[in-house]
Amino acid sequence: MATVNIAIIGAGVVGSEFIFQLANLKGYINYNVVVLAENKRVLRSEDYSPLKLSSWREDLAKSQKPGMTPKEIAEFLKGSKLPAILVDNTSNQAIANSYPLFIKAGISVATPNKKAFSSDIKLWNDIFDYAGKPGYGLCYHESSVGAGLPLISPLKEMIQTGDEVLKIEGIFSGTLSYIFNEFSAIKPSNVKFSDVVKVAKEKGYTEPDPRDDLNGLDVARKVTILARISGLPVESPAAFPVQSLIPKELESVSSGDEFLQRLPEFDDQMESLKAEAAKEGKVLRFIGSVDVPNKEASVKILKYDASHPFASLKGSDNVISIKTKRYTNPLIIQGAGAGAAVTAMGVLGDVIKIAQRVAH
Repeated sequence: MATVNIAIIGAGVVGSEFIFQLANLKGYINYNVVVLAENKRVLRSEDYSPLKLSSWREDLAKSQKPGMTPKEIAEFLKGSKLPAILVDNTSNQAIANSYPLFIKAGISVATPNKKAFSSDIKLWNDIFDYAGKPGYGLCYHESSVGAGLPLISPLKEMIQTGDEVLKIEGIFSGTLSYIFNEFSAIKPSNVKFSDVVKVAKEKGYTEPDPRDDLNGLDVARKVTILARISGLPVESPAAFPVQSLIPKELESVSSGDEFLQRLPEFDDQMESLKAEAAKEGKVLRFIGSVDVPNKEASVKILKYDASHPFASLKGSDNVISIKTKRYTNPLIIQGAGAGAAVTAMGVLGDVIKIAQRVAH
């Protein structure tokens, strides 16, 4: 079994969990972590021998080495004769913009960073016009949608083997899954939308400013990625309708705290939608969808019968329905779509796949 060199950028919540899982990996690949960077600090093995993962936190905190630019990391990795993998555990746009640099240098990329695949379509093309071609690096991003759920790899395999995607729809946000499962349950309740949002924040499900979840952009990014994989060349997440759950009057308030304080003023808007659905025996869910034949993508609230898989979802799970020419009854994928452990698992799975392809 040949060895790969690994450079890890980002050692936050997902990054530190990834390092833990990598350190405990049992025998699927041989690897040396030769770069570990976080917040302008860096650990670098000058002779490409493996860094000690057992003490990485302490070693990184003590490191006096200045941060490395993406170009410097790429040049350093090319200096070794071994195949190399960049693991980007950040959500940084500037690092995402550098993926073509790595791939063209023959360095593969594994990442959960949605921004690389859902920004301007030119970046997508700059990555995938080269990734996997002879002499270039690979690019795997399973955890960019649905955390560790087996979604992107099976979807790509369906398409590569000649299947055609007709429609993908799903609940792609753990935060909004929880909020709507609580607010609009099959068993009716009088809970207010603003109260559910507050509890979601207290449980740590939302971003520090809940508007970053409620604006729908995170779901729009995931829809953009799935649309592009399915053959719909969506220009950006701003190129299709995205329903924001933020009342217009609260879009520009100064802080997340002020937003939460004032949100009860607008509970009637969501309450009327819930009541309308309940009259039809339905529940509300926040849905991202891709309709390939009609060349449409959208993010919006939709109503579902109690018997539908989207209606019976619990907690903060994600659920995705994929209808293709072969899967006329849609393939349903459901499970934890957020969280450090499953996200890191998806990234590590990508690292294993890359290593098994490039290390000979």
